[in-house]
Amino acid sequence: MRALVYCAGGGIGDSLMATIVARALKSRYEKVDVLTLPAHAPALERVPGLNAILTDDGRDERGLAAALARRLYDAAVVTWATPHTARVPHLAKIPVRVGQANRLYSWRFTDRVAVRSEQGDVTTHWSQILLDYARTLGCDDPEPRMRFEPSAEDELQAQTLCAELGLTQGGFAIVHPANAVASERGIWPLEGWAQLVREFAARFNMPVLVSGSEDDRDIVEGVVARGGGFSIAGKTTIGSFGALCRRAAFFAGVTTGAMHVAAACGCPTAGIFPFQTDTPDRWAPLGPQTAIVRATYPCPPGERKETCPDYACIANLDVPRIIAAVESLTSAPATA
Repeated sequence: MRALVYCAGGGIGDSLMATIVARALKSRYEKVDVLTLPAHAPALERVPGLNAILTDDGRDERGLAAALARRLYDAAVVTWATPHTARVPHLAKIPVRVGQANRLYSWRFTDRVAVRSEQGDVTTHWSQILLDYARTLGCDDPEPRMRFEPSAEDELQAQTLCAELGLTQGGFAIVHPANAVASERGIWPLEGWAQLVREFAARFNMPVLVSGSEDDRDIVEGVVARGGGFSIAGKTTIGSFGALCRRAAFFAGVTTGAMHVAAACGCPTAGIFPFQTDTPDRWAPLGPQTAIVRATYPCPPGERKETCPDYACIANLDVPRIIAAVESLTSAPATA
Protein backbone atom coordinates (compact mmCIF):
# COMPACT_ATOMS: atom_id res chain seq x y z
CA MET A 1 0.00 0.00 0.00
CA ARG A 2 1.20 3.50 -0.80
CA ALA A 3 0.22 6.89 0.61
CA LEU A 4 0.96 10.50 -0.27
CA VAL A 5 1.38 13.49 2.06
CA TYR A 6 0.63 16.69 0.11
CA CYS A 7 2.23 19.68 1.86
CA ALA A 8 2.66 22.26 -0.92
CA GLY A 9 2.19 25.52 0.96
CA GLY A 10 3.36 27.70 3.82
CA GLY A 11 6.99 27.87 4.91
CA ILE A 12 9.69 25.26 5.29
CA GLY A 13 8.63 24.75 8.89
CA ASP A 14 5.14 23.77 7.73
CA SER A 15 6.50 21.18 5.31
CA LEU A 16 8.91 19.77 7.89
CA MET A 17 6.05 19.50 10.38
CA ALA A 18 4.01 17.59 7.79
CA THR A 19 6.66 14.85 7.73
CA ILE A 20 5.36 13.84 11.17
CA VAL A 21 2.17 12.81 9.37
CA ALA A 22 4.25 10.82 6.87
CA ARG A 23 5.98 8.95 9.67
CA ALA A 24 2.64 8.18 11.32
CA LEU A 25 1.29 6.77 8.04
CA LYS A 26 4.21 4.32 7.96
CA SER A 27 2.35 2.24 10.56
CA ARG A 28 -0.17 1.31 7.87
CA TYR A 29 1.35 2.07 4.48
CA GLU A 30 4.46 0.37 3.14
CA LYS A 31 5.55 3.41 1.16
CA VAL A 32 4.86 7.06 1.94
CA ASP A 33 5.81 9.82 -0.50
CA VAL A 34 5.66 13.58 0.03
CA LEU A 35 4.52 16.20 -2.50
CA THR A 36 5.82 19.67 -1.67
CA LEU A 37 6.90 23.00 -3.13
CA PRO A 38 10.14 22.97 -5.16
CA ALA A 39 11.80 25.33 -2.67
CA HIS A 40 11.01 22.95 0.20
CA ALA A 41 12.29 19.78 -1.47
CA PRO A 42 15.93 20.17 -0.30
CA ALA A 43 14.76 20.25 3.32
CA LEU A 44 12.53 17.20 2.97
CA GLU A 45 15.25 15.28 1.14
CA ARG A 46 17.08 15.29 4.48
CA VAL A 47 14.19 13.78 6.42
CA PRO A 48 14.79 10.05 6.93
CA GLY A 49 12.12 7.47 6.13
CA LEU A 50 10.38 9.17 3.20
CA ASN A 51 10.22 7.05 0.07
CA ALA A 52 10.07 9.83 -2.52
CA ILE A 53 10.01 13.62 -2.64
CA LEU A 54 7.81 15.01 -5.42
CA THR A 55 7.32 18.68 -6.24
CA ASP A 56 4.37 20.83 -7.26
CA ASP A 57 5.14 24.17 -8.92
CA GLY A 58 1.42 24.93 -9.25
CA ARG A 59 1.42 25.20 -13.05
CA ASP A 60 0.39 21.95 -14.77
CA GLU A 61 -2.44 20.72 -12.57
CA ARG A 62 -3.69 17.98 -14.87
CA GLY A 63 -0.19 16.81 -15.73
CA LEU A 64 0.63 16.50 -12.02
CA ALA A 65 -2.60 14.61 -11.38
CA ALA A 66 -1.80 12.19 -14.22
CA ALA A 67 1.68 11.58 -12.79
CA LEU A 68 0.20 10.86 -9.36
CA ALA A 69 -2.37 8.49 -10.88
CA ARG A 70 0.46 6.42 -12.38
CA ARG A 71 1.96 5.95 -8.91
CA LEU A 72 -1.23 4.15 -7.76
CA TYR A 73 -1.66 5.76 -4.35
CA ASP A 74 -4.18 4.19 -1.99
CA ALA A 75 -4.55 7.38 0.07
CA ALA A 76 -3.54 11.04 0.08
CA VAL A 77 -3.41 13.38 3.06
CA VAL A 78 -3.50 17.09 2.21
CA THR A 79 -2.01 19.08 5.09
CA TRP A 80 -2.06 22.46 3.32
CA ALA A 81 -5.48 22.72 1.72
CA THR A 82 -6.24 25.10 -1.13
CA PRO A 83 -8.54 24.74 -4.13
CA HIS A 84 -5.49 23.57 -6.11
CA THR A 85 -4.27 20.98 -3.60
CA ALA A 86 -7.82 19.66 -3.24
CA ARG A 87 -8.28 19.29 -7.01
CA VAL A 88 -5.03 17.47 -7.77
CA PRO A 89 -5.61 14.23 -5.76
CA HIS A 90 -9.26 14.31 -6.84
CA LEU A 91 -8.23 14.49 -10.51
CA ALA A 92 -5.70 11.72 -9.83
CA LYS A 93 -8.59 9.55 -8.59
CA ILE A 94 -6.78 8.61 -5.40
CA PRO A 95 -9.49 6.60 -3.63
CA VAL A 96 -8.99 7.96 -0.10
CA ARG A 97 -8.39 11.71 0.19
CA VAL A 98 -8.07 13.29 3.63
CA GLY A 99 -8.27 17.07 3.90
CA GLN A 100 -9.66 20.06 5.72
CA ALA A 101 -13.36 20.39 6.44
CA ASN A 102 -15.48 23.54 6.15
CA ARG A 103 -14.08 24.80 2.86
CA LEU A 104 -15.98 25.32 -0.40
CA TYR A 105 -13.71 22.72 -1.98
CA SER A 106 -13.88 20.20 0.90
CA TRP A 107 -16.31 18.04 -1.09
CA ARG A 108 -13.27 16.84 -3.06
CA PHE A 109 -12.00 15.04 0.06
CA THR A 110 -13.45 11.66 1.02
CA ASP A 111 -12.51 12.24 4.67
CA ARG A 112 -12.78 15.74 6.12
CA VAL A 113 -11.05 16.92 9.29
CA ALA A 114 -12.17 19.89 11.38
CA VAL A 115 -8.98 21.81 12.19
CA ARG A 116 -8.82 22.53 15.91
CA SER A 117 -7.17 25.92 15.47
CA GLU A 118 -10.27 27.13 13.59
CA GLN A 119 -12.35 26.28 16.65
CA GLY A 120 -10.41 28.64 18.94
CA ASP A 121 -7.66 26.24 20.03
CA VAL A 122 -4.38 28.18 20.41
CA THR A 123 -2.51 25.82 22.76
CA THR A 124 -2.46 22.44 20.99
CA HIS A 125 0.82 21.94 19.15
CA TRP A 126 0.52 21.98 15.36
CA SER A 127 2.00 18.49 15.15
CA GLN A 128 -1.06 17.18 17.02
CA ILE A 129 -3.41 19.14 14.78
CA LEU A 130 -1.74 17.60 11.71
CA LEU A 131 -1.84 14.14 13.26
CA ASP A 132 -5.64 14.44 13.32
CA TYR A 133 -5.41 13.81 9.55
CA ALA A 134 -3.39 10.63 10.09
CA ARG A 135 -5.74 9.50 12.87
CA THR A 136 -8.58 9.56 10.36
CA LEU A 137 -6.73 6.66 8.69
CA GLY A 138 -6.03 4.86 11.96
CA CYS A 139 -2.42 6.07 12.19
CA ASP A 140 -0.67 8.03 14.95
CA ASP A 141 2.71 8.95 16.38
CA PRO A 142 2.90 8.85 20.19
CA GLU A 143 6.11 10.93 20.29
CA PRO A 144 6.01 13.33 17.33
CA ARG A 145 9.35 14.86 16.45
CA MET A 146 10.83 16.21 13.28
CA ARG A 147 13.99 14.61 11.96
CA PHE A 148 16.63 16.25 9.80
CA GLU A 149 19.80 14.44 8.75
CA PRO A 150 22.39 16.49 6.81
CA SER A 151 24.21 14.70 4.01
CA ALA A 152 27.94 13.98 3.91
CA GLU A 153 28.32 16.97 1.57
CA ASP A 154 26.43 19.15 4.04
CA GLU A 155 28.75 18.05 6.83
CA LEU A 156 31.80 18.83 4.69
CA GLN A 157 30.51 22.32 3.90
CA ALA A 158 29.84 23.01 7.57
CA GLN A 159 33.27 21.70 8.51
CA THR A 160 34.89 23.96 5.93
CA LEU A 161 33.01 27.02 7.19
CA CYS A 162 33.95 26.23 10.78
CA ALA A 163 37.60 25.92 9.76
CA GLU A 164 37.48 29.27 7.94
CA LEU A 165 36.06 30.94 11.06
CA GLY A 166 38.29 29.09 13.52
CA LEU A 167 35.37 27.40 15.27
CA THR A 168 35.47 24.17 17.27
CA GLN A 169 32.78 21.57 17.87
CA GLY A 170 30.37 22.92 20.49
CA GLY A 171 32.42 26.09 20.78
CA PHE A 172 30.01 28.56 19.19
CA ALA A 173 26.37 29.67 19.29
CA ILE A 174 23.92 30.57 16.52
CA VAL A 175 21.50 33.50 16.66
CA HIS A 176 18.82 33.86 13.97
CA PRO A 177 17.32 37.38 14.13
CA ALA A 178 15.00 37.61 11.10
CA ASN A 179 11.68 36.12 10.07
CA ALA A 180 9.90 36.19 6.72
CA VAL A 181 8.60 39.76 7.07
CA ALA A 182 11.78 41.29 8.49
CA SER A 183 13.67 41.86 5.24
CA GLU A 184 10.50 42.70 3.28
CA ARG A 185 9.46 45.70 5.37
CA GLY A 186 12.86 47.29 6.00
CA ILE A 187 12.11 48.52 9.54
CA TRP A 188 13.36 45.57 11.63
CA PRO A 189 15.19 46.89 14.74
CA LEU A 190 18.74 45.62 15.22
CA GLU A 191 19.88 46.75 18.66
CA GLY A 192 17.90 44.15 20.62
CA TRP A 193 19.56 41.36 18.65
CA ALA A 194 22.95 43.06 18.89
CA GLN A 195 22.60 43.18 22.66
CA LEU A 196 21.70 39.49 22.70
CA VAL A 197 24.80 38.61 20.67
CA ARG A 198 27.02 40.64 23.02
CA GLU A 199 25.48 39.03 26.10
CA PHE A 200 25.79 35.51 24.68
CA ALA A 201 29.46 36.04 23.82
CA ALA A 202 30.19 37.36 27.31
CA ARG A 203 28.05 34.88 29.28
CA PHE A 204 29.11 31.72 27.45
CA ASN A 205 32.60 32.86 26.41
CA MET A 206 32.19 31.78 22.80
CA PRO A 207 31.79 33.35 19.36
CA VAL A 208 28.28 33.82 17.96
CA LEU A 209 27.25 33.15 14.38
CA VAL A 210 24.36 35.32 13.15
CA SER A 211 22.39 33.43 10.52
CA GLY A 212 19.91 34.31 7.82
CA SER A 213 19.14 33.96 4.15
CA GLU A 214 20.64 36.10 1.41
CA ASP A 215 17.56 38.34 1.71
CA ASP A 216 18.39 38.85 5.40
CA ARG A 217 21.97 39.93 4.76
CA ASP A 218 21.45 43.63 5.63
CA ILE A 219 19.77 42.70 8.92
CA VAL A 220 22.38 40.10 9.84
CA GLU A 221 25.35 42.28 8.97
CA GLY A 222 23.75 45.18 10.83
CA VAL A 223 23.45 43.02 13.95
CA VAL A 224 27.08 41.91 13.63
CA ALA A 225 28.29 45.49 13.12
CA ARG A 226 26.61 46.50 16.39
CA GLY A 227 27.01 43.35 18.47
CA GLY A 228 29.98 41.42 17.13
CA GLY A 229 30.06 37.82 16.01
CA PHE A 230 30.18 36.45 12.47
CA SER A 231 27.62 36.86 9.70
CA ILE A 232 26.76 33.65 7.85
CA ALA A 233 23.84 35.17 5.94
CA GLY A 234 23.58 33.45 2.57
CA LYS A 235 26.65 31.29 3.27
CA THR A 236 24.84 28.01 3.93
CA THR A 237 22.37 25.76 2.21
CA ILE A 238 19.59 24.41 4.38
CA GLY A 239 21.56 21.18 4.63
CA SER A 240 24.86 22.75 5.66
CA PHE A 241 22.96 24.98 8.09
CA GLY A 242 21.60 21.83 9.72
CA ALA A 243 25.12 20.38 9.88
CA LEU A 244 26.31 23.62 11.46
CA CYS A 245 23.55 23.38 14.06
CA ARG A 246 24.79 19.90 14.93
CA ARG A 247 28.13 21.45 15.83
CA ALA A 248 26.73 24.44 17.75
CA ALA A 249 26.44 24.74 21.53
CA PHE A 250 22.93 26.16 21.05
CA PHE A 251 20.58 28.02 18.72
CA ALA A 252 18.41 30.99 19.69
CA GLY A 253 16.18 32.68 17.17
CA VAL A 254 12.86 34.10 16.20
CA THR A 255 10.34 31.49 15.11
CA THR A 256 11.19 30.43 11.53
CA GLY A 257 12.01 27.33 9.54
CA ALA A 258 15.61 27.72 10.75
CA MET A 259 14.40 27.22 14.33
CA HIS A 260 12.66 23.99 13.36
CA VAL A 261 15.73 22.72 11.47
CA ALA A 262 17.97 23.43 14.47
CA ALA A 263 15.66 21.55 16.83
CA ALA A 264 15.24 18.65 14.40
CA CYS A 265 19.03 18.29 14.21
CA GLY A 266 19.21 17.91 18.00
CA CYS A 267 20.73 21.32 18.68
CA PRO A 268 19.62 22.87 22.00
CA THR A 269 17.07 25.35 20.65
CA ALA A 270 15.43 28.39 22.22
CA GLY A 271 12.53 29.62 20.08
CA ILE A 272 11.78 33.32 20.54
CA PHE A 273 8.14 34.41 20.11
CA PRO A 274 8.24 38.20 20.59
CA PHE A 275 4.75 39.16 19.38
CA GLN A 276 1.68 39.05 21.61
CA THR A 277 -0.16 37.49 18.66
CA ASP A 278 2.36 34.65 18.40
CA THR A 279 1.14 31.20 19.47
CA PRO A 280 4.25 29.58 20.96
CA ASP A 281 2.44 26.54 22.33
CA ARG A 282 1.31 25.75 18.78
CA TRP A 283 4.65 26.36 17.04
CA ALA A 284 7.21 25.43 19.70
CA PRO A 285 10.31 23.69 18.29
CA LEU A 286 10.31 19.92 18.58
CA GLY A 287 13.58 18.30 19.61
CA PRO A 288 15.48 16.70 22.51
CA GLN A 289 16.39 20.06 24.11
CA THR A 290 14.05 22.95 23.42
CA ALA A 291 12.59 25.98 25.16
CA ILE A 292 10.29 28.83 24.20
CA VAL A 293 10.54 32.49 25.17
CA ARG A 294 7.11 34.07 25.27
CA ALA A 295 6.16 37.65 24.48
CA THR A 296 6.57 40.18 27.29
CA TYR A 297 6.45 43.53 25.51
CA PRO A 298 2.99 45.18 25.82
CA CYS A 299 2.10 45.36 22.13
CA PRO A 300 -1.25 46.97 21.24
CA PRO A 301 -4.04 44.35 21.15
CA GLY A 302 -4.21 42.50 17.85
CA GLU A 303 -0.96 43.95 16.45
CA ARG A 304 0.33 41.60 13.74
CA LYS A 305 3.92 41.14 12.62
CA GLU A 306 2.89 41.78 9.01
CA THR A 307 1.54 45.26 9.78
CA CYS A 308 3.38 46.42 12.92
CA PRO A 309 4.52 50.05 12.49
CA ASP A 310 7.70 49.88 14.59
CA TYR A 311 8.46 46.35 15.91
CA ALA A 312 8.98 47.75 19.39
CA CYS A 313 9.02 44.22 20.84
CA ILE A 314 12.10 43.46 18.74
CA ALA A 315 13.78 46.72 19.72
CA ASN A 316 13.08 45.79 23.36
CA LEU A 317 13.98 42.12 23.09
CA ASP A 318 13.80 40.40 26.49
CA VAL A 319 17.49 39.47 26.61
CA PRO A 320 17.58 38.24 30.26
CA ARG A 321 14.74 35.79 29.66
CA ILE A 322 16.32 34.50 26.46
CA ILE A 323 19.60 33.92 28.28
CA ALA A 324 17.74 32.13 31.08
CA ALA A 325 16.05 29.88 28.52
CA VAL A 326 19.38 28.99 26.93
CA GLU A 327 20.95 28.32 30.32
CA SER A 328 18.09 25.94 31.14
CA LEU A 329 18.96 23.99 27.99
CA THR A 330 22.72 23.95 28.26
CA SER A 331 22.62 22.78 31.88
CA ALA A 332 20.05 20.02 31.30
CA PRO A 333 20.76 16.54 29.86
CA ALA A 334 19.35 15.74 26.44
CA THR A 335 16.30 13.48 26.20
CA ALA A 336 16.08 10.61 23.78
